[in-house]
Amino acid sequence: MTDPRHSRAGRGAWPDLAVLELLVAVSEHGGLGAAARAIGMAQPNASRAMARLERSLGLELLERHPRGSRLTPEGATVADWARRVLDEARELMTASTALRAGRAASLDVAASMTVAEYLAPAWLAELRRVRATEVRLRVANSTEVVDLVSSGACEVGFIESPDVAGGLRSATVAHDRLVVVVAPGHPWARRRRPVTIAELAATPLVVREAGSGTRTTLAYALAGHEVVPPTLELGSNAAVRVSVESGAGPAVLSELAVAGWIDRGELVEVRIDGLDLRRSIRAVWRPGAQPTDAAAELVAIAARSRHARPA
Repeated sequence: MTDPRHSRAGRGAWPDLAVLELLVAVSEHGGLGAAARAIGMAQPNASRAMARLERSLGLELLERHPRGSRLTPEGATVADWARRVLDEARELMTASTALRAGRAASLDVAASMTVAEYLAPAWLAELRRVRATEVRLRVANSTEVVDLVSSGACEVGFIESPDVAGGLRSATVAHDRLVVVVAPGHPWARRRRPVTIAELAATPLVVREAGSGTRTTLAYALAGHEVVPPTLELGSNAAVRVSVESGAGPAVLSELAVAGWIDRGELVEVRIDGLDLRRSIRAVWRPGAQPTDAAAELVAIAARSRHARPA
């Protein structure tokens, strides 16, 4: 029988979780230095770790400039995959802790990608502060979150879709706004008069995948207009953002996902005349199911937390 260690070595060593955490942090904080500070890694160590990962994968993950660095389109895609690996690793550690304790209070939560990246971490940290609960967080798009809650795989979910399908009960816990963004070199970035809704509908956009709350909200906002097919369809906010920065075209994303990039001038927000892209973020759960104390506490924490733009 072939030794699995030999087989693995033939494909190259697996990356450690710390460098995957660093890569995901780059996608969330906009540069290697900020990412290293966010995860508590020294800048020289972060640079060496990222270079080793690039050599191991045979891909250029970062565009390096004197003023900083940012993900390449390939880097954004790998970061999206790395985020899933980290989610599974956290679930492994949580499950192992529960096994070691014999029995432990636990809560299965599903959240859309935007909520999971920018809002849920603070909510879950507060829950852990007030209640000894092991939480397993599943990250999916809004349609998949509804399916996970409807099937009973998760007790509570958080979505941004305009409608709540599946007969689930819901409560609004926060509010968000989608914005249209372009690269600084795009013609819309220098335009004095607002872009019209019809022009937006007639422009090939970089979009999130079907089933995401962001994509669904945009579809509702453009209802009644003839919408052209997208130029790119991608599975994460980071991948869309990097594609826009690279000049692939305009995109519509949550303000939470692009605020820092707009503030730094790496993206430009475009005003669309008469377009309302505000949306509600909702907690969802199955009707007739009695929420556990932990689930009820998490929904209450989300509802009383303030909507803040990321740093």
